[in-house]
Amino acid sequence: MPVPVPRQRAAVESGQARAASPPGTPAGQGPARTKPPADTLTLLVIEEDPAGSPIVPEMLDAGGRPIRLRTARNLTEAERLLTDDVHCILLDLALPAPGRAAEENDELAVLRHVLHLAPRHAVLALTTSGDAERGAEAVRVGAQDYLFRDELDGRLLSRAIRYAVERKRSDTAERRLTESKLRAQENARLERGLLPTPLLDGSSLRFAARYRPGRSRALLGGDFYDTVRTPDGTVHAMIGDVCGHGPDEAALGVELRIAWRALTLAGLCGDRLLSTLQQVLEHERENDEIFATLCTVDITPDGRRAGLCLAGHPSPLIVRPQRPAELLPYDGNGPALGLLPHARWPRTQVELGPAWSLMLYTDGLIEGRVGQDGERLGQDGLVALVRRRLAEGLNGEELLRTAVNEVRHLNGGELTDDVAVVLLDREP
Repeated sequence: MPVPVPRQRAAVESGQARAASPPGTPAGQGPARTKPPADTLTLLVIEEDPAGSPIVPEMLDAGGRPIRLRTARNLTEAERLLTDDVHCILLDLALPAPGRAAEENDELAVLRHVLHLAPRHAVLALTTSGDAERGAEAVRVGAQDYLFRDELDGRLLSRAIRYAVERKRSDTAERRLTESKLRAQENARLERGLLPTPLLDGSSLRFAARYRPGRSRALLGGDFYDTVRTPDGTVHAMIGDVCGHGPDEAALGVELRIAWRALTLAGLCGDRLLSTLQQVLEHERENDEIFATLCTVDITPDGRRAGLCLAGHPSPLIVRPQRPAELLPYDGNGPALGLLPHARWPRTQVELGPAWSLMLYTDGLIEGRVGQDGERLGQDGLVALVRRRLAEGLNGEELLRTAVNEVRHLNGGELTDDVAVVLLDREP
């Protein structure tokens, strides 16, 4: 059944009284109604007897434009009239509360109902001058302000509407900003917690790492790394890269890292470990096209030898005294995890020597651009870069930091791919 439109609303819905028909207008037709400007304020009044309200219809906003008025005799009518172009609600607190709320003997039940019904709208509470305490409580509950019925006039109400609308906008913006900051802080704490803490207690090796996700404003990308020392004294290091750059890839990288640590501490190594990680990847990935590259190194307790497994990943770079920096052997490079079922990854034995630095990295470090023609840095370019820095006397964490910064400089700015670099050092 259509909702009856009060006379007062019909007269002021467009912000002005209906004018006389101009000459030549057919009988029974008024002038064409012009659409009000988009920024014209609209007030919805909810009270039992809107026709008897002392509200002055000729209310003006800050720009001198008439404030449009809508009236509703109850909450049912109000809900139908509460469209997106309504800016403010003037609610009579004496209005009966609906249904169960009325049975709870809550003096502000009707206000709570309206606030639930219109959480994005400014609300003004209307009460009597002898009930200021109730008005103040209405503000504490969620209204932007309260007004006394017997002191109300058009000028006061116009000012109160403008104030309520701006305060609501300000409160909404502040709440959204606070929620955004809290989400960002929570995400930062979560992502920092997901980055590994090396377990190298009892080892003489030094550890350093650099991590830079390619996603804007992210702390975690699809690259992952870890280092642990098992009870027999062997140090295990790993670095990997999940294809893609989104949050799903970052989550999968975390799962693979945690799985690698658990399997390593359980005694798995080499092909057995990578086969199990591939099963984890196959079960956790979103589709069959997702894969991950991986490099694992297990260093003997005396630090002189290591076993190397590559799953579609760039070979580590080794630096030794009196010898130029070079790549470890990569002839036995197996396929990336998730590409071939029942794949195998051979383990290559490597002689490290008494003193060395071992750099593990993801392809984000070597795929940066260099020169005017836009060529990739590549593994050979990385080796040459490290050799230059070694000739300047850099080593350890300073070498790692300088190398990563130079790669960014050669690229002409931030690298678009995730970058992870791990450096392990052993002194004689």
